[in-house]
Amino acid sequence: MSTPFYVSPQQAMADRAEYARKGIARGRSVVVLTYADGILFVAENTSRALHKVSEIYDKIAFAAVGRYNEFENLRIGGVRYADLRGYSYDRADVTARGLANVYAQTLGTIFSSVGEKPYEVELVVAEVGKGVEDDQIYRLTPDGSVVDEQNTVVVGGNADSIGTYLSQTHRVGMTLPEALKVAVDALARDPNGGTARTLTTEQLEVAVLDRQRPQKRKFKRILGGQLTRLLEGDDTPEDAPEVAAAADDPDVGELPDAAE
Repeated sequence: MSTPFYVSPQQAMADRAEYARKGIARGRSVVVLTYADGILFVAENTSRALHKVSEIYDKIAFAAVGRYNEFENLRIGGVRYADLRGYSYDRADVTARGLANVYAQTLGTIFSSVGEKPYEVELVVAEVGKGVEDDQIYRLTPDGSVVDEQNTVVVGGNADSIGTYLSQTHRVGMTLPEALKVAVDALARDPNGGTARTLTTEQLEVAVLDRQRPQKRKFKRILGGQLTRLLEGDDTPEDAPEVAAAADDPDVGELPDAAE
């Protein structure tokens, strides 16, 4: 009987981390950044059905890169956790920090388990507050580590080069069109210094946590004509398209009272 090769625990963990990182790097990036009225999520995603950005609870949203089936399982688990905690205690007891801790425990357990491969996912959990200083953004890595990010975060793809660009161009208090332009420019950049790509509305998935919304649910997807106008620098609100989008997409949030 042959003797199995010995692999030190440190080397085994390093190999698992490298395996997960390579899988995540193959995915297209997601950018999350703050603006004056909330938190903006921008992902390079051509699918209209398989979302990288989703609502979790009233003021909490979720973004992910990596294997879709793995981060979708985590998203569903997060929704169930939030609903159960909000129902059992109070809606205010559901926080991004609490959700990030739950995800960290889940990812850490899977990562250290010898019987299964680590999840090839990287997550962002964000919560919009009453003011910019109250916004919370957490990044979670495949080994269950949690990082409290400030103002901007990038996961997947060329995260390092995009993150460097955002740190140089983002500023606190930007308007939504300004923040969107910065995010799209960051995603379109060539990491090797070549000509930047042109990203169209069909290639982008955009959503916000808008603290100015009167509804309890602050999450809203930005689609179609509204996204086109924002990319052109026009942030004029139009109530009718928002109501129509809310009726078509349950992720958008509750309808205003007048429209119910």
